[in-house]
Amino acid sequence: MVSRPTRKKMYRTMQGRMVDIDQLRAANESVQAVGNMNVNARGDVLGANGQVVTPKAQVIRKYYEQPKGKASEGPSRIKQTPASETKAVETKAVETKAVATPKVATPKVATTKVATPRVATKKAVAPKKGIDEALDGLE
Repeated sequence: MVSRPTRKKMYRTMQGRMVDIDQLRAANESVQAVGNMNVNARGDVLGANGQVVTPKAQVIRKYYEQPKGKASEGPSRIKQTPASETKAVETKAVETKAVATPKVATPKVATTKVATPRVATKKAVAPKKGIDEALDGLE
């Protein structure tokens, strides 16, 4: 069995041009991505003036080191008060008794359906607006 060389991913655009996606990705690796995450296209965290602060490998390593299902230590901006300063509040349990309500049987009433004559009524037609108004005469 002969192994084939890897083919470049070439795509044909709607206008008929051929585009090499791998070459396009490699050329724009260091360009800042659109959005508010401050990362480049490769995934590195960027600081001021587009300088790489944290490389992608370090971000991934930190993600997988954190145990699953547990939150981080807490918010870094909020200063938490020590446990000795917090006041313990005692609560008393209040017992409640469930009161059983007796079930009352309701008699079933037989109903008959009476045919009512249908009268044709003219409904008020709301004026058309927007695209419905523009498309009204076109068929």
